[in-house]
Amino acid sequence: MKLIADWRAVLRYAWSFRLNILAALLSGLEVWFTFINPESLPIPHGTFAALACVTTILANIARFVAQTSISGGKPDE
Repeated sequence: MKLIADWRAVLRYAWSFRLNILAALLSGLEVWFTFINPESLPIPHGTFAALACVTTILANIARFVAQTSISGGKPDE
């Protein structure tokens, strides 16, 4: 496995990466509240999972959007 040349820029600026991290955190919150005390969940059960699903879909869409902070130039036309 070989990393892309601008992997540091992707980690720092890519919205797809940020949204995937958010989705992972939302999934983790769902699991954490379930294991700690299912009755202590401040919102209806499954809400964090649904938000994680929506965030993952947005991350996949963001993967195809040109970001000048990473690509360095104008988006391809």
